[in-house]
Amino acid sequence: MIDKRDEFGKMFRLEQRLWWYRILHESVERALLKQFGSRRDIAILDAGCGTGGLLDFLRRRGYKHLRGIDGSADAVAFCHERGLDVTLVNLNELASVTPQIQYDAIVCNDVFCYFDDPALHQLIYQLALRLKPGGLLISNNNAFNVFRGQHDIAVGSIRRFVLADFERLAPIANLQILSSTYWSLALSPLILLIRQWQNWQLRAGWRSADQPASDVYFPGEWVNQTLYKLVRAEQQWLPQAPFGSSLFVTFKK
Repeated sequence: MIDKRDEFGKMFRLEQRLWWYRILHESVERALLKQFGSRRDIAILDAGCGTGGLLDFLRRRGYKHLRGIDGSADAVAFCHERGLDVTLVNLNELASVTPQIQYDAIVCNDVFCYFDDPALHQLIYQLALRLKPGGLLISNNNAFNVFRGQHDIAVGSIRRFVLADFERLAPIANLQILSSTYWSLALSPLILLIRQWQNWQLRAGWRSADQPASDVYFPGEWVNQTLYKLVRAEQQWLPQAPFGSSLFVTFKK
């Protein structure tokens, strides 16, 4: 999604409101709290930070040492509008960026889907190099090919994941999976129905594959709040779901 300014613009406007981003940001914070307790002095890097919604969220939660990198000049510009410390870095070229600075936690959300296996091996390895011993790598990823649809085309995603993919990749970078869960199980039937309908429209020519629309839009306050509460309740009652359109994984070095 490096050159899709319109998509970045939607992210920038909705990251603090849309139910999906709120759930994701809170999931990252819970992972940090579980590993580091109430500390707010830990060094955190958001690799592929987009328009900076997560960094802004963590800043408002009191975290002090935050940095981001992203391969899109548009995304970095939006981050600078938020007053965030974000640098333009192509993650394919991360090996050329000095690993001397190490972090307590690195977040890499919805980024791995843009990399084929050889490039992903290298990226995860380079991220692990930048973790302190015992450091945490947090990553959300789109899951299960059955959910592939118009959104994937719109944002340029080339793949989806299952947990076995990360069980295979983690040892390459000397990482251990601490926790994992798919989400949201409760919304899976609705998401599947929407994605299949979108795919049928593309096949029928009712929609153009050259101008796909992503799922990043505000559905209205009542629907947005209802979806948020539903997924939040699911996470409380079922902290490790077996199925869902996203896969949230934490790794320890």
